Amino acid sequence: MTRFSSLLASALILLLPVSSAGAAAPEPAALFEAKTVADRDSTLTALEAAAPTDPASAYAAGASQFFTALEILAGGLHRHGFESPQSFILPLMRLPVPDNPNPEPLTYDGFRAILVAFRDRLEKSAATLDSVPADAGIGMEVDLTRLGIDLNEDGQIAPDESAAAIMASLSRGGAPDPAVPALTFRFDRADGYWLQGYAEFLMAQADFWLAHDFRNAFDGSFHMLFPRAKLPLQDALVPPDGGMSGGMLSSEWRIADFISLVHLVNWPVVEPERRQAARRHLMEMIRLSREDWKAIRAETDNDREWLPGPQQKGASPLTGLEVGEEQVQAWHAALDMAEDLLEGRTLLPHFRIADKGINMKRFFDEPKPFDLVLSITGPAIAPYLETGKILTGEEFDQIQRQFGGAGFLTFALWFN
Repeated sequence: MTRFSSLLASALILLLPVSSAGAAAPEPAALFEAKTVADRDSTLTALEAAAPTDPASAYAAGASQFFTALEILAGGLHRHGFESPQSFILPLMRLPVPDNPNPEPLTYDGFRAILVAFRDRLEKSAATLDSVPADAGIGMEVDLTRLGIDLNEDGQIAPDESAAAIMASLSRGGAPDPAVPALTFRFDRADGYWLQGYAEFLMAQADFWLAHDFRNAFDGSFHMLFPRAKLPLQDALVPPDGGMSGGMLSSEWRIADFISLVHLVNWPVVEPERRQAARRHLMEMIRLSREDWKAIRAETDNDREWLPGPQQKGASPLTGLEVGEEQVQAWHAALDMAEDLLEGRTLLPHFRIADKGINMKRFFDEPKPFDLVLSITGPAIAPYLETGKILTGEEFDQIQRQFGGAGFLTFALWFN
């Protein structure tokens, strides 16, 4: 399973309806076994109504709101004929959105609207999950082959739209296959912190994009993702057959457009408060990760854990990895390192500048136009350079060594 499979699976599976004694909550199966969007949404409405007085309903509703945020994103991509460039190492661009033979035209403002709806739904999810008390007794079995997302906006949740099928498609780079083995986990209170942290992480990404005017990149390169949505350069640059044009393979013309995208990341700031918010979301993600591990370490059971602690032996059926005390300690050190960078206590090094580093707190809180190439080469980050404690490669290598052959990134995507 690819690293992104784990990440997307993480995003999809936590629709966790949980019953609570004394609360008139809907039957849990109505959420995680729903075969239509209408049935699922009616149950979600009931859970949202019960959430203020019932922690279990709040937990289920918050998880479902996260789930429907992903559905908003997937539906928006499908509506405009999104085509995943499988040859790219661009995780979020590998979503297995079904082909749409009749896509609607897409504009820059329309794409921003999709991002706003996705981000705002994530914010609602995070707020609902935050209302669940730390001592709430949560536990629910979920089979990922019975939990799905409506990828094509037809109102149905089909077997090939299940979380397990989507994960399988990401692993092998093809279309979702409904014939996948059962994959069941028991989700608890710690997993709620984990999911809330991922909501904050995704909101940070969305807010960073929305903080800027990226129309130049959209007009000049997004036809590689939406080749039939009537973008400005579609007629000039998209092969008529979508695959071969003058001997150029589909993956090759998309590589050219990806190079264009990198060149066109020179974005003015239009909503500075969103760039500031992106840092706050990342700080909140760090806090929630600490809460997550506090809750995991307090667990005394070992029942189909999504993210097991060192005391819960056995490899995860999702990742095949075991978690030891050394990985947990290293992860907490990584959280401390990230917090110090985001608070400006430690400076981020730049390869061409030896005696100064980048103050990342100022990068977010004092936003200037974002130019990717000039950030790499130096001029765009010059306003944020300061003298002080600079993060060294040895500090990061020391943390990374604790994660062994699987690598830090694999654990980081799983741990959040």
